[in-house]
This record gives sequence, structure tokens and C-alpha cells, in this order.
Amino acid sequence: MIQKTEKQALLDWEEFLEGIRNSTPVDINETEEEKAKRIAFLEKEGNEEEWFKYYFPKYSFAKPAKFHVESAKRFIYTKRIAQSRKWARGLSKSTRRMFEVFYLTFAKKFKTNMLLISKSEDNAVRLLSPYKGNLEANQRLINDYGVQEKPGSWSEYEFVTRGKCAFRAVGADQNPRGSRLDELRVTIIVFDDVDDDEVCRNPERVDQRFTWIQKAVLPTVDISGDYRIAFDNNVIAENCCTLRFAQYANDDETVNIRDEYGKSVWREKNSEADIDDMLRLLSYEAAQGEYFNNPISKGKVFTEMTYGKCPPMEDLPFVIIYADPSPSNKDKPSLKSKAKNSCKAVSIIGPLNLKYYLYKCFVDVTTNYTFIEWLYAARDYVVQQSKGKVQVYVYIENNTLQDPFYQQVLLPLIFEIGKERRDVLGVTPDDRDKPDKYFRIEGTLEPLNRLGQFIMNIEEKDDPHMKRMETQFLSVSPQSKTMDGPDSVEGGVHIAKNKVFITDEPGNGIMMVKRKTSSKRY
Repeated sequence: MIQKTEKQALLDWEEFLEGIRNSTPVDINETEEEKAKRIAFLEKEGNEEEWFKYYFPKYSFAKPAKFHVESAKRFIYTKRIAQSRKWARGLSKSTRRMFEVFYLTFAKKFKTNMLLISKSEDNAVRLLSPYKGNLEANQRLINDYGVQEKPGSWSEYEFVTRGKCAFRAVGADQNPRGSRLDELRVTIIVFDDVDDDEVCRNPERVDQRFTWIQKAVLPTVDISGDYRIAFDNNVIAENCCTLRFAQYANDDETVNIRDEYGKSVWREKNSEADIDDMLRLLSYEAAQGEYFNNPISKGKVFTEMTYGKCPPMEDLPFVIIYADPSPSNKDKPSLKSKAKNSCKAVSIIGPLNLKYYLYKCFVDVTTNYTFIEWLYAARDYVVQQSKGKVQVYVYIENNTLQDPFYQQVLLPLIFEIGKERRDVLGVTPDDRDKPDKYFRIEGTLEPLNRLGQFIMNIEEKDDPHMKRMETQFLSVSPQSKTMDGPDSVEGGVHIAKNKVFITDEPGNGIMMVKRKTSSKRY
């Protein structure tokens, strides 16, 4: 059985090599003069993408995006770079890196002594195999730069070319020492798929792995030489080596599957339909981690949410529509980012008999225009459900640092959409000086949820927005970066509590008393 497996592996490898050979034909009638002229053109600075496309047509089936081109130039032309690419799945992290390493090796005559580091040795070997395969079988590389395979120094774990360029696969926590090639120390380190789900669940193991990276791997380069260090991994956990390395990188970039305008960042390869089809197969948590560099882990504050039937809206004393434009607290919006996307939330909250009902919500990464459309949709929903028989209050979070954004971006959109509808929405800015988001949500909403006094509309349970709201509640923690939905609920509940005090008094029904502001309360 083992022999059969080894035989099959050899057959698969030969098939892989044959695919490379077939995809890289050369012009046998090309003269030496024409060949030299072509190579000179391809190697000319500014023609890097032409070089990639010519030598790797098998991989270059889609035109590169702008972020691909700019990142490649920085990696190639920065003599000492520590580059962090937090690119989403499907954005060609590993393939692009191979292009760049080979460009340095052949076009720039860089003395390559490379370590490819991954979460395991097997994974490192797998990721290094395209390098080995192209050095063996890429007819265009061989035709222009000579035969690369060197007998006696050629294994799947480590290989040295005839031009004395070395490539070695190293699994996490293995010993990378002794990677010197004659007098040449390591000149390129590529970390690819180093973070592991199991390891990231244990903070001590993450500490150990990153300590290994800093103490055992990084010092393999020559401190006074030219070197390239790359860390290619989407962010899979709130505590991971990827985020830690980014703190030390002198070139740190985060690219999600969709840009700040909600469009595919690589439209030439990933269409909107392609992205939608994939996201439809994934939970909100999985999609955020794999495609938006926003890992969501289960918190301990809210372990489960309560769903139930909401009372008729006309029975409520009033309804609060609360909108969180995000960012908030430490992540303040700037006027420069007014057109960009962020996770935003609108919640429709109704209080009755000491309970707070979340009738409907809108929670998603979206534009400011859509966010304001949500506000109008929320008001329409209340009017329809209550037949116009309940008072509606609409609030938008607007602390001191957000005020220019509210005045210069959101208000004009409110009037623009209102003018189109011939019905301008009345909105009150919530200028409360809020304490930390996590502590607000925990202090205000956790007791209500635990006592069954915060109820989410059972009729909306399968709505994507309500699902995202529940996911964000269940992931609430001091480290969580995605709490915009719960934050909007907290804002609405806080206003409701201060607007009316509800008591059950026989014969008197419901009494509404305006609460006096206390200087000792937030």
C-alpha cells in the first residue's frame, strides 16, 4: 500500500511537471539577438508584470490588481523589507510571492538563499513544490537562464540550483539553523500559512511559536546584508502570529476580498457572483475570518440569546430606532473615509413591561448611503407594523469626534434621500459621551439577556441581519473588534431607559416618568 502511494505521488508529480512544460513553450526559431532583446525588455524595471506573465503563463490567467502590482514592487526594490500581507483567501498570496522570488533570483541576479516556513514541514514542502517544479520543468526559465536542477542537491525538502541559489522547507518549531549556503546566510524568509487554528486557540502556544519566529528564524539573515522577509497569512484569529508580525513589519497591508466600496478587489478574477456564491456557503463567522480578516471567536458574556414573539407595536409606549454609523470609541471616522465601508447597524427597539424587544435590525459592512437607506426602511417598518399608532424616535450615535462626520456626511445623505422620497426623516444625534463599548454592552445588556428581559424577534430569526446580530452578541469580549450590532442595541436601550420608567401599578396601567439626569451616571 505504501509503495502504491509513493508510485501515485511520483505519477502526480510528473503530471504536474508536464503541465508546466506544456504551458511554457519557447520559440525554437528565435535568434540569439532576438532572445537577448526580449530578455532585456522583460527585465527592464517597470516591466515586472510582463516578466511574470511571460515566464508563468499557467498562473497568470487573470490581470493583476493594483494592490498586487504595488506590493510586488515594494518587495522587490526594498533592500531590507519585512512585509506583512494580510490578504484574504483567493487573492494569490503564495503564487505572487513565487513570482517575486524568482524575479529577484533571475532578473535581478539576487543571491537567493530562501527559507519557506509553514505550520508543518509537510505543508512547507507542499508550498515549496511549485518552486521546485518550475525550476525543473519551466521551459522558458530554462531556455533563458539555463538548466537549474543540480544532481545530488535536489530533494523535496531542500534544493540548490546550479547557480547556487538555495530553497528550503521548514515546519513551525523546527530548527532552521545551519541554513548557510557557503558564505551566504539566509536572504529570503517567506512565512506562508504559519498560523494554525488549533495553536491560535491556546495563547501560550501562540507565544511559543512567535518566540520561535523571533529567536530562531529571523536571526538567520545577515544583519548587515540585504534581505527580504515576508509574512503571508490572512488573519484567522484575534491572537495569532500574523497580527504579531504586522506590529514589527515595515510594510503592512490588509486586503479583504471586497474593497471599502463593497466591490471585489480583484474583479479580473473574482466576480461579485463568485464571491456571493462562496459567502452563501459560509457562516458569517467563517466568512469574516477567511475573506475579511476579521476573525470572530465565541465570547463568554453572551452564551445564548433569547428569541420570542414581540408584542404588537401599537401596544408599546414608543419605539426607538438607533443607528450606529461606526467606527466608534477609539476607531473614529475621518472625513477622508466618508465614502468607505465599515460595519454599521440600525436596531428597532420597543420597551414594554420592563422588557426590551428587538423587532428588526440591519447589520452589515456597507456604504453610508445604504446605512441611511436602512434608517428610512426602519421607520417604514415601524409605521407599517404599528399602523402609525406608535411614536417613533430616531437616533444616530454622534459623539464629539464623530460630529464633523455626522454634519458633513450623514446629514446631507439624510436630506438627499428624504428629498427623493419627499419625506425627510427626523433624526436626533446621540451625543452621549460613551464609556468603552465592551463595558457598555456588558453592563447594560448582559443582565437583561440573562434575566430574559431582552428578546429578539422570533419572526426575524432567519433574516441574515438578525443572524449577524446574534453572532456579534455571542462574540462579545474585551478583544472583539465587531460589536457594532450590540452597540446599536445598547444605545437604543439606554435611551429607552432614560426616556421612560415603567412600573406596574394596579388601576393605573403604565406610568411614564422622565428620569432626571444624574452626574454620577454615564
